[in-house]
Amino acid sequence: MIDIRKLKELVRLMVANDLTEIDLRDTEEQVTIHRPSVYASPQVAAPAAAAPAPQSAPPAPVAAAPVDEPPAEDDTAGLVAVSSPMVGTFYAAATPDAPAFVSAGDSIGPDTVVCLVEAMKIFNEIKAECSGTIQKVLVNNGDAVEFGQDLFLVKPS
Repeated sequence: MIDIRKLKELVRLMVANDLTEIDLRDTEEQVTIHRPSVYASPQVAAPAAAAPAPQSAPPAPVAAAPVDEPPAEDDTAGLVAVSSPMVGTFYAAATPDAPAFVSAGDSIGPDTVVCLVEAMKIFNEIKAECSGTIQKVLVNNGDAVEFGQDLFLVKPS
């Protein structure tokens, strides 16, 4: 039987290092500990874009600009969605003092960086991958986003 103090220490290590599973085995004992993942949806590995230069602290949320109201069904006809390629935290600007990468009414191209998504302390630049004009911003700065969640609606040009 494993010592309860050892078990408690393993759980503390899991929490401190944000681990979801530990499997330890030796000749006398075997322990497998599993805790629920922080994210409800499965994570899919997506190629990460080059991260910006490391920062000493993650950017604090920029003063929350009001998010455009979710569009009605007929408002979205002909619009293209820019979706999050990963689970993480949405940042509209590179630093708290910087202006947002894009806002409603801005013209964009396929290589335009529209936001950052932080995943596992890595800031991933998200590019539009289409040309047009930003019609709607669907999330607030600092919001948690899911894989495939729409971030912007673009009117193609």
